[in-house]
Amino acid sequence: MFTQVLTALFAASAVLSAPVEFGKRSSNETMTGGRATYYTVTGTGSACELTVTDEDFIVALNKPQYNSVDNHYCGEYVTITNTDNGNTETAYVADECPECKWGSLDMSPALFSALADGDFDLGVFPISWVWGSDNSTTYNSTSNATSSA
Repeated sequence: MFTQVLTALFAASAVLSAPVEFGKRSSNETMTGGRATYYTVTGTGSACELTVTDEDFIVALNKPQYNSVDNHYCGEYVTITNTDNGNTETAYVADECPECKWGSLDMSPALFSALADGDFDLGVFPISWVWGSDNSTTYNSTSNATSSA
């Protein structure tokens, strides 16, 4: 009996002491409850050190998620849905949003406009989003093109 209890305790301690990875994204995990906002992109510095314009479909990832993996999300694609009207677009992470809460994205004007049917007066709308895009690519900052991930 004592041997069985001791064996169970050793097994439990091995499981509990195993390293846990935080910030890993699940390709099928949908982020819900976030909010979309927009900001002027052109002329601002990008936390990902990418050259971007207001016309690019880019997002600034909220600080809690951006900081969770040492900005390894730079260049990763996200597919975003405006949950009010159903519009869906794909963009890539090019910046960090210090003010945004978990699940929220700050967008380039072009992306915000596409998702909000051109209505900038909204200022904010609810979103859901998932990592990746239909073509499973990542943004290549060297060539400003996409490449297979």
